[in-house]
Amino acid sequence: MTTPQMLASVDLGSNSFRLQICENHNGQLKVLDSIKEMVRFAGGLDEHKNLDQASQERALNCLTKFGERLRSFSPEQVRAVATNTFRVAKNIGDFLPRAEAALGFPIEIIAGREEARLIYTGVVHTLPPNGERMLVVDIGGGSTEFVIGSSLEPTNTESLPLGCVTYSLRFFQNKITEKDFKTAINAARAEIQRISKSYKRTGWDFSVGTSGSAKSIRDVIANDLKMGDDITYAGMQKLAERICQAGNVKKVRFEGLKPERVEVFAGGLAVMMAAFEELDIQKMMVTEAALRDGVFYDLIGRQLNADMRDQTITQFQQRYHVSPSQAARVAATAKIFMESLAQTASVQELAYWQQYVNWAAQVHEIGIEIAHTAYHKHSAYILENADMPGFSRKEQHILSMLTLGQRGDLRKMVDLVDGNRMMWFAIAALRLAVLFHRSRLSFTLPPYTQLRFDPEKRHFTLRINQNWLDENLLIADSLIYETEQWRKIDLMFNVQAF
Repeated sequence: MTTPQMLASVDLGSNSFRLQICENHNGQLKVLDSIKEMVRFAGGLDEHKNLDQASQERALNCLTKFGERLRSFSPEQVRAVATNTFRVAKNIGDFLPRAEAALGFPIEIIAGREEARLIYTGVVHTLPPNGERMLVVDIGGGSTEFVIGSSLEPTNTESLPLGCVTYSLRFFQNKITEKDFKTAINAARAEIQRISKSYKRTGWDFSVGTSGSAKSIRDVIANDLKMGDDITYAGMQKLAERICQAGNVKKVRFEGLKPERVEVFAGGLAVMMAAFEELDIQKMMVTEAALRDGVFYDLIGRQLNADMRDQTITQFQQRYHVSPSQAARVAATAKIFMESLAQTASVQELAYWQQYVNWAAQVHEIGIEIAHTAYHKHSAYILENADMPGFSRKEQHILSMLTLGQRGDLRKMVDLVDGNRMMWFAIAALRLAVLFHRSRLSFTLPPYTQLRFDPEKRHFTLRINQNWLDENLLIADSLIYETEQWRKIDLMFNVQAF
């Protein structure tokens, strides 16, 4: 039987899938269970970036086992995040529903910079920098994250398409030569050059490696070369030389290398050597902390109402010079309409959608910073494509859809919403709230105002006081326009004055 203190993180990487279960003791995490499978998900990508059937089946088998272990957990106790291969696979849309069904929980596909932030969150909670600035490098199966920070929030976050799986497949499939290593290192350096100038300008006091590749390189340097517990370029050079002399990693028989890391070791080593060369890293310590730890601490923050997503919304308001008072007015009215519409929804479902309505209301006007004309389209574009710490891609997409639907022709929303009843309710709630607060003045809705939806008749009905409408003719005229817009998509909207 689980308790509220039990938390689970699911890290769906490009090389391995990992489930970790912890007990939370006032912010201190005690690991109770950990399951890891080398799914090699990135290895299933073909030349068109489509996942082959074999890799999908490996992933589903693993997720089914994870789902069995999580059977007694509630949604608020679990967070599942997916990284680079989920981001780049073109057929992930078909696979994701099957993956979520196997796991039994939603899967968040997180952006590269969000992955970097979560990695840093895990590191900073387990290896406090004590005021010094640290560079964190995490080489995954399909991407590598580079982060700089000296406090709880990082100052630089980047994710580049370099991975131990992808580079091993790309450069080290046959007999490994010195030329192969040089080619792989140069290719990785070309990618890292995109960030090297700004990162060197920011600077750091010490560097930290996380996850499988960094730990494997450290272990082999320590156990086979007896050159200490840190990663150095000299140590990595010796490893590369031994691999080239043998022709492949397997023949070297490194004592410190786990069997499951053999196939991807050369790729990870080349990427790390490139990072040392391009960023002039002298020495790197290695920590056990990783993405899964960041997911745990982020989850704890959400439970303590210290949600990173709320901070991001506030930062977006400031960045795009949104009026907090207008946003608050729209949010309050949208909340009333949403509660009125979703009376048959469960408490959990209503709470889920209320938070998106609130966030969307807080940032619905960010597009005005670009241009007032069609500002809702600018808002939607920003929310879909910007880096938003704490938000998954799916969550950003929901915010984008809500802000896109806040005004204008509703026909543009039909294919995008695709029959999602609660999404339509959220759009209607935000749309009417924006309409009612066009004057940008504070007021309260007249008593007994209600917004209802009849599913059989596909009919919205707004009940509102006639005298109030007579005193607010601009809103009354706008409601007539609103009736026409909903009629275009075969969802009727009627104003019932009393």
